[in-house]
Amino acid sequence: MARRAGSADLPLHHGRVPAWLGQRMSRLGAVIAEAIIHHYGRDEFLRRLAHPFWFQSFGAVMGMDWHSSGITTSVLGALKRGLAPLENELGLRVCGGRGSHSRRTPEELAAFGARTGLDGAALAHASRLVAKVDSAAVQDGFDLYLHGFVVADDGRWVVVQQGMNGISRTARRYHWLSEHLQSFVEAPHSAIDGPNRGRIVNLTDRRAAVSRRHQVGLLGELGPDRIAREAAILQARRARPAPPPEAPLLPHLVMPEHHDVRPKDVLIRRLHGALAAAADRGPADFADLLLVPGVGARTVAALAMVAEVVHGAPCRFADPARFSLAHGGKDRHPYPVPSRVYDQTITVMKDAVSRARLGNDERLAALARLDQQARALETSATGPSLPAFTAGERHRSHALGGRSVFGWEPEPKSAGSGG
Repeated sequence: MARRAGSADLPLHHGRVPAWLGQRMSRLGAVIAEAIIHHYGRDEFLRRLAHPFWFQSFGAVMGMDWHSSGITTSVLGALKRGLAPLENELGLRVCGGRGSHSRRTPEELAAFGARTGLDGAALAHASRLVAKVDSAAVQDGFDLYLHGFVVADDGRWVVVQQGMNGISRTARRYHWLSEHLQSFVEAPHSAIDGPNRGRIVNLTDRRAAVSRRHQVGLLGELGPDRIAREAAILQARRARPAPPPEAPLLPHLVMPEHHDVRPKDVLIRRLHGALAAAADRGPADFADLLLVPGVGARTVAALAMVAEVVHGAPCRFADPARFSLAHGGKDRHPYPVPSRVYDQTITVMKDAVSRARLGNDERLAALARLDQQARALETSATGPSLPAFTAGERHRSHALGGRSVFGWEPEPKSAGSGG
């Protein structure tokens, strides 16, 4: 049983994640996954991956461009690298990826099945069916180029795949979850994310059952060659991508085209709550940590946002841009990645998870209290405007090890330097 869980529409961006960020994303992504599994179980982690708003927030908190199509590739790649050494411990395998990596999904699933006793051929069949539904049964103008299949050793899985439309320069991400899916060809999606661009051909809609039956009959009557010619004529008439299938109950994320993080992209009261909680709970819960050189209020503020990614309910991720305020972005939006803060975040999270493995949950519990305090303070906390906050982060970026695809951030010029 499986279902599509949601979708997202994203501006199409090109480029690569620099190695210095990719390595950090792998470490932070893996330890966040471990924390979620420790608190809520492996099934819940799969559900999170199948939620387009959480997935986008997860990528943003790891320093990837907050709104771009690249989050899909980078998050799946980071998890594939970061979780590989933990496969036996967590019972999770990330298969597939972009381009040629997606084509190796069946053999990766077969290997995982051979190791765990699962039916690898059945998993590969599910992988191919999911790809076919989003490329053929749902004709919305997006050509699939990425297919990620995350599978657990009990046979449960989630698929995250993405297509691109070169005309509109947008990407659409599709999320599938092997929980409560009763049919691959009738209303299977858990979510689709993308802008409304007109009518589409959605043969997975329940209302298309008659059409599906007649198409089988038409194939026998006319033969494939004539149908292919007619289809080519219709294809030439398509000028723009269509919206995702009608699924009003599924999460559907649409990200804007602008690169900068604007006030309308962030629920400012939640940012203020996180900053206030960092100032309030930080000294109480991290007294020993704050004595470590390099760890201070800025790191605790980042941890508050990471804690929300671990503990937050789905409704908390309506503004994925807010999570980019934890560790910035590789293209300097909203500001360069503060590498020193990022490294301390990883250190704290790894220490907390390592202690939890040994039965000491105190550090992970402290992170949970940090998240609870942030929510409690949202209604009363005040703080800087978003432009003022980001300006302050940019000003001290050099001191925090600010880095982007353009290099290290230079030391700010003093007011009396004439520059």
